[in-house]
Amino acid sequence: MIEIISAGMLSTVQDLGRFGVMKNGFTQSGVMDTYSTKIANKLCKNDINAPVIEMTMFGITAKFIGEHVFAISGGIFDISLNNKPIRTNKAYIAKDGDILSIKSAKQGLRCYLAVTGGFDVPLFMGSAATNLKIKVGGFNGKADKIKNIEKRELPENTYNNPVKVRVVLGPQDDMFSENDLLLFSNQQYTVTSDLDRMGIRLWGIALRGKEKLEIISDAITFGSIQITNSGMPIILMADHQTTGGYAKIATVISADLPKLAQVKPKDKISFEIIDIDIAEKIAIKQKKHIDKLF
Repeated sequence: MIEIISAGMLSTVQDLGRFGVMKNGFTQSGVMDTYSTKIANKLCKNDINAPVIEMTMFGITAKFIGEHVFAISGGIFDISLNNKPIRTNKAYIAKDGDILSIKSAKQGLRCYLAVTGGFDVPLFMGSAATNLKIKVGGFNGKADKIKNIEKRELPENTYNNPVKVRVVLGPQDDMFSENDLLLFSNQQYTVTSDLDRMGIRLWGIALRGKEKLEIISDAITFGSIQITNSGMPIILMADHQTTGGYAKIATVISADLPKLAQVKPKDKISFEIIDIDIAEKIAIKQKKHIDKLF
């Protein structure tokens, strides 16, 4: 297990989320960056859905109790083990009493700590994911002891600004004119300071829509892009509400959601519209890549 010395800015236990519960009024929740989470768990030889610690902007300081294998993936942070620098996307052995320090982000916004065996935390609706708004899930975990590791490492992740995000139109794209769709896909939006695990509000040239953009509330998903009456997009993220009353012009493809988990205020975002069959092929390709690791 690990003993948390300092909790960082916003650190929560997460997994890939809880599914099939929106009908009961609960959101998916889970990690913001599924790709990095899966990489961290793969490096530790865990199931890809094993709970991890998600850290935002400034990470934890922790003491290992017993010997463990651990890995960190996601944004590039200032990380040390017993005051010696270490990096992301590499498996390490920690001995009893070792101190892990994860300080500020240098690239990206979030990183993920996985430990071999996972964090043993109570499940709520089948998931360890923490949802701070409704105060469920997570905390106070431990991990199984390990004996040895193979050499397991990957290149560190890279983060570009501006960020290009691929989307599939709909379900309410018919509420927008052709000029709106061109403007949506041809401009660069700026990430505002209004971003959290629930959503990312963007600033740019307003979309007008054919008429008012309110709709009868319907289902929201991770990656839905709402356009409010201001004409500005809000990208709904892991802790999104279950329903929403604004038109959704498009949905971010699952393979590109991890990019959005790492954006910061003032970053630039542009959208590329693709067909759903291309989005499915991209998702399959990413899954095969992860499945082949280690």
